[in-house]
Parts: sequence; C-alpha cells; structure tokens
Amino acid sequence: MDMKALIIEKPGVAKVETVPVPPLGPHDVRIKVKASGICGTDVHIFRGEYLGTYPVIPGHEFSGIVEETGAAVTRFKAGDHAAIEPNVSCDNCHACLNNRQNFCENWNGVGVTLPGGFAEYAVAPEKAVFNIGKIPFLAGAFVEPLSCVLHGVERARVKLADRVLILGAGPIGILLSKAIQLQGASEITQVDKNKARLELAKKSGAAFVFDSLDPLEKDGYDVVVDASGSKFLMEHTILYVRKGGTVLLFGVPQRDAKLELPAFTIFEKGLFLLSTYTSVRNSIQAVRLLESGKIDVSALVSHQLPLNEFERGIELIEHGLEGVLKVVILPEGK
Repeated sequence: MDMKALIIEKPGVAKVETVPVPPLGPHDVRIKVKASGICGTDVHIFRGEYLGTYPVIPGHEFSGIVEETGAAVTRFKAGDHAAIEPNVSCDNCHACLNNRQNFCENWNGVGVTLPGGFAEYAVAPEKAVFNIGKIPFLAGAFVEPLSCVLHGVERARVKLADRVLILGAGPIGILLSKAIQLQGASEITQVDKNKARLELAKKSGAAFVFDSLDPLEKDGYDVVVDASGSKFLMEHTILYVRKGGTVLLFGVPQRDAKLELPAFTIFEKGLFLLSTYTSVRNSIQAVRLLESGKIDVSALVSHQLPLNEFERGIELIEHGLEGVLKVVILPEGK
C-alpha cells in the first residue's frame, strides 16, 4: 500500500511524494494521521540545524485513528483515537535502566530518525502510543509538546504562590503558563514582542504582559523560564530571578549558540540553573489534562495546511507572519 508523504530529502529540500506505507511489526500500531503540528524542531531539521537523518518524513506531534495493529499489540484496536510520544528508547541501556529514557543511548525518534506524521499514515511502537479518547484530533496533536512542557515544569519545581516570569508567548510559552498556573503560581508575567501573542497570554491567565524587558523587576521572580530559545533572552534570565531562585532554559536554541553568563552573579545568587530535554512518560499527564479541559489548546491553532504547504508553514513560523501560533498539517487536506 502506498501513501502521500512530505519528505525532507536534505536540508532545505522538501517534496510531497508517493511512498510505501511503513511496515507494521508485531509490537507496532499503524495510525491514519489526522493532524500533525509543525514544531520548532521540524524547522531545525528542515534547515539542517538539529538531529535528523535524511531523507526523513518529519512530524512528531500528531494524532489520528488506529488503522491496524501488530499481532503482539494489546492496548489498541482498529478505530481507536491515538497520539504518540515520539521518543523510542531501547529500555536496556544505562540511561534507560535508570529511568532516563529521554537520554537513551540507542534513541530513535518518530519524525526525526524514523518516518513521522507528515504523511497519510505513520507507524509507532505500542509503548509510544496513547489513547486520546474523545479529544479532538487538533488538540491531540498537542500531546507531545504538552508532555515536554510538563516535564520542564516538574524540573522547575514551581511552588505554591511563586511569582513566575516567562520569556516568550508563542504556543510553548502559553502551554508553560497554563501548566505553571496549575502548579499554584500566584502570578505569571509574560514577555513577547508580538502584541497579539501578549493578548492571548493575558487571556490565558498571565497577570502581567510586556513587549520589552524594561518594566521587569530585577531579582524579582521565584522562577524565570525562557520559552524562546533566543540567546539574548537566555542570557538575561539570571537578571530577573531572585536569589536562590530557579532558571529554566526550555526553548530550543540554535545548535551552535554559546551563552555568555556572569559566573559571579550565578554564584552570588545561589541559583538553580536548569535545562530540560523532551519528556519522560509525561504523555499520560498531557492526555488527562487535555481530556479534563484543565488545559485548553483550541486558541493555539492558527493555521491548518495540506502536506504540499509544509514550506509555507515553515516560512510562517520563521518570520512570524499572519499571526502565526501553531501550524498544523492535515495530510488528508482541508
């Protein structure tokens, strides 16, 4: 059986082609893809700035309908609605045996090193697939990014009544805000140059929003989160966190970016300086929060595009055009 798929042949070159549907192993689930979000990682893969093998069918934030299951699959049947966690760990290396599957020494990623969701069909091992029940497919495509956000929030150790500063109000910044509110933060301040995104941040629960760093209170926040990946903003996080506070570097920077941080300031403030990388079994939490309505992502989808407009989606994201937030690819078309 053949299918249409978006293939990145090499950095900067992507085409829609007709290719065979990925084979189904005994422990695999084949999903008819209904919605697949473009992530910043996909942009990096397209530009040759990140992990990825070429040629590759990208797309690691997707949901759809289970079409067929392998003989050894027990949790799914045809017709189930599902989303995936793209990290495929070996479960037997030193990292996996110590519950650090996101650092698996034999790691593979659906949509990164394995065929992904910018196609009519995708295959993933059962252990990486999650039933989303009645969650709409567009919302189901947020299971993966939300799981990464939840992992980051867990690492940031947000406490009741914390004052939190988030630098960046794109889709990830908004998800971070929503998740941090559930942790009991007393107030969230959010910064972004984009006025429309700040309006959404306000509607999403931020107490204060600013389009520059100037109004921010130095040494004033219990937790400061960079959601942008901007070298400039990452370097400024430590100015605004209080002594003994926490800085979480969440955004994905360019691969060759180097930070210049005042070492004595970090020492003098006694900071917890953290980064976060993907997730570790946070997808069940993500599904429950989306299912319960505790986190609503409906306002985050700004564009829905067919496979052949993938590069337009990349351009929208890179240049911040047309009020872009999350761009979702619909392999079956609009």
